[in-house]
This record gives sequence, C-alpha cells and structure tokens, in this order.
Amino acid sequence: MHAAIYSFTHGQALAADLAAAMRLKHELIESHTFPDGESRVRIPSAANTAFIYCPLDRPNEKLAELMFAADAFRRGNTRRLVLVAPYLCYMRQDKSFREGEAVSQQAVARFLSSLFDRILTVDAHLHRVSSIGEVFPEIEAANLPAEEAIAHFALEQGFGKDTVVAGPDEESAQWVGRLAEALGARSVTARKIRRGDREVEISFPVDPDVARKRVLIVDDIVSSGGTMLSALATMRERGAASIHVVVTHALFDEELHRRMQMAGASNVWSTTSVPHPTNAISLAELLAEALRDELKD
Repeated sequence: MHAAIYSFTHGQALAADLAAAMRLKHELIESHTFPDGESRVRIPSAANTAFIYCPLDRPNEKLAELMFAADAFRRGNTRRLVLVAPYLCYMRQDKSFREGEAVSQQAVARFLSSLFDRILTVDAHLHRVSSIGEVFPEIEAANLPAEEAIAHFALEQGFGKDTVVAGPDEESAQWVGRLAEALGARSVTARKIRRGDREVEISFPVDPDVARKRVLIVDDIVSSGGTMLSALATMRERGAASIHVVVTHALFDEELHRRMQMAGASNVWSTTSVPHPTNAISLAELLAEALRDELKD
C-alpha cells in the first residue's frame, strides 16, 4: 500500500474526515492498556507513506502510544512517517521559568523528531520562537494557519462589516487583524495582565466602541479560560449587541463552556484540531492540501 491515514480511537472521526479528503484508506491503530499501566500498540498495516493523525491534547499517554506506533511502522515497510497533530502539545513552555524546570517545548520536539520524518500542525502556540522550523530544526515541519477556514465559517455565519473582531491579548493581534480584513470588519486588541494561572486582567488601549454591535472574539487556545472570561465581561459591559467566540484549539471542559455562556457568549465555536463539543470548523481540507505533495510519485 502506497499511503494511508492511521489513528488511534481518540480523534478517529477527524482522521476519517482527513482520509476522505485525501481519498486514502483510514485504519485504526490498536492500543491496549494492561492492569499495571503499560501499553501494547499494534498497527494493522505498514503503508510506504504512513500518516498518523493524533491531536495532542491531554498528551502524556498519547506520546507513549506514538513512540510504540512509530517503532512498529519502522519495523514494517514504512519509509516515510508523518505526524499530523493539529494541536501540538507543550509549545507554550519554551523557556525555563524557574531554576530546575524543564524546557518542555524543546524536550518534546527532540522526542518527536526522533520518531517522524515530518510534522504538520495548526496554529502552534509559539512565544519566543518565530517559526516551527526553529522548534524542529532536524526534520520537516509546517505550522498551518487556521484563519482562512475560520474566515470562511464567519462569513457563512453572517459576520461582516458591522462586526467588531476582538483579540483578548497582544498575541492575538496578528490573526485578529487578518480575520477582520477578510470580513471587512473593524478589529480591536486588548492588553493582558496575568496574575496567575486563572486570574487575568485585560484592558483596551482605546475604547473598543462595541455598543450595539456584533462582536467576534478570536483566540488560538482556550484552556483555563481566564483571558476569555475577562474579554467577555468587558464586551458585555461595553454594550455589545451579541458576543461570539471562535477558537482554534478548544482545550476547555464543559464547566468552562457553561461559564463562557453565562458570561455572555451567544456561541462558542472551535476548529476540529481536537475533538470537542464546540467543533464547527473543519480542518480536513487545510490539512489535506498540505499533505497532497506526499502522494506525488
């Protein structure tokens, strides 16, 4: 078999969507956990080019599964092993903040580089490095932007020139501006002051002027949710007609989803980078387009 999409049970529906977009077979990798916590991984076949689809939210057990799967593929006929991880874990810790602390980004990058020939991800959360190539200097790596898929979805939902696209912190300014341009809308970006893991204050350098307007708050990751809750409160206080949230990576639980709705979010939407109840924006075609070069003879 020339090429195939493989996945574990987590994320298998999204892997099937990617396989359909690429017109490839989708096969499940078996993973069994023994009573002592050890795992057994078995692959159903070993295509010459194997794409492993694995969103790396809640990553620790998944990283072990990837290690065993990669070993199995290398023992088979696989010559080209590609990891498709729409959400890539541990990218946020790119420095040691306290003495004795691991630099998780670098450690995970070295580990994955030892297993795969190429890594594909979406909207990786990079702070002090400018590109995914700096994170993975020894292998091929690509960091795809989700903004076009998000813009297409937003237009379908009727967002346009009467919308205010809001970013909850300075890091969001890059994609907030581009999304606003695609919608013909105005954009505003807040400044964030973090008091702890869950305590955040935000302020806007200028009056966001959102009274009686539809507001679309955009961010790459929502996890603990402090920043997003603060942004929602600010927009509601400023008299927004309705507030909607769109996020690339939805890493939050049901309780935070409920709190966002109580804070004023009419809708909370996410891409399919990780399986989540808020999934509304498919990344299958974005990923397929980036991977089609692997199928050329």
